[in-house]
Amino acid sequence: MQIMGLIIIMIKSLPFLVLTISCLALAVPHNQDLGLDFLVPHNKARAEVGVKPLTWNKTVATYARGYAYHKLGDCDMEHSQGPFGENLAEGYGDQFSATDAVNMWVGEKQYYAYESNSCVGDECRHYTQVVWRDSVYLGCAKLKCRNDWWFVICSYDPPGNYEGQRPY
Repeated sequence: MQIMGLIIIMIKSLPFLVLTISCLALAVPHNQDLGLDFLVPHNKARAEVGVKPLTWNKTVATYARGYAYHKLGDCDMEHSQGPFGENLAEGYGDQFSATDAVNMWVGEKQYYAYESNSCVGDECRHYTQVVWRDSVYLGCAKLKCRNDWWFVICSYDPPGNYEGQRPY
């Protein structure tokens, strides 16, 4: 008799479970699209230098999202000092996209001198993190801060940019 009662409860709960699963399914494509918005330009830059593509990682993305929410109040561009490699960006306007942020980092390629493994003139360490050969997983977040600026963080696992080592 106890088993029969459990089955009835499960059947009565089925519409709720179906509704819950349907709602979750509707939320997934947005997250996947955002992941692709970050992954595609990352992996394009990596392919240009012969580095394996990154894979989106929910754990790393959750970390990035948590730190982005931490910065919601001021959008201050300071690193999290967490366990992952990290790139930060900020932008303004409704058209600022995930791809724009990644393209800013990749735009530093012109300042990286492979022969001397150094930056020439301007900053290039955002670029070297994007193409770091040992990084496998990527997780990013983008949110609008209270000052109307966009805050973008991408976290990389394992991290890169080790002194004296080449990115690729």
